[in-house]
Amino acid sequence: MSRVGKKPITIPQGVTAQFANGIMKVKGPKGELVTLVHSAISVSVDAKEILVSRTNNDGRSRALHGTTRANIANTILGVTEGFSKKLELVGVGYRAELKGKVIQLALGYSHPIVFRAPEGIKIEVPIQTNIIISGNDKQLVGLVAAKIRSFREPEPYKGKGVKYSDEFIRRKAGKTAASGAK
Repeated sequence: MSRVGKKPITIPQGVTAQFANGIMKVKGPKGELVTLVHSAISVSVDAKEILVSRTNNDGRSRALHGTTRANIANTILGVTEGFSKKLELVGVGYRAELKGKVIQLALGYSHPIVFRAPEGIKIEVPIQTNIIISGNDKQLVGLVAAKIRSFREPEPYKGKGVKYSDEFIRRKAGKTAASGAK
């Protein structure tokens, strides 16, 4: 039995959860999310908690047991609190500007990069070198943050690029002059 999968998920006040035909629908103060559940996993919804169990004991259903429980827990957390990621722009002239739902990035290229936020994602630029991505879908928030980071990943010599705020960039030593060359 999966240690993560057998834990019950408590449903907070103000959140409603319904499960039917392999689809888990959760409504809360921050919106509505839908999670697909594999047929090898069964979900039972009570008034105060959700229990996830597997229908058989083969390898595929054992692998999906804890993952499905974590996905449903993230769905409930998303509709109550939401998720956010913070990005930092490091480099001379690297900056971000928000124009409605479109973010314009200057990342050292000859042209600005224009990125439109997908539906359900809120992007904030408190200062020119910080970007905050928030939303209720954890997977979509992480996907948008990774997409923006991919425009200019941090390089190991000076650390220039787009990085997560809690990311540590491992630095390399630069080239040294030849000491004994004649």
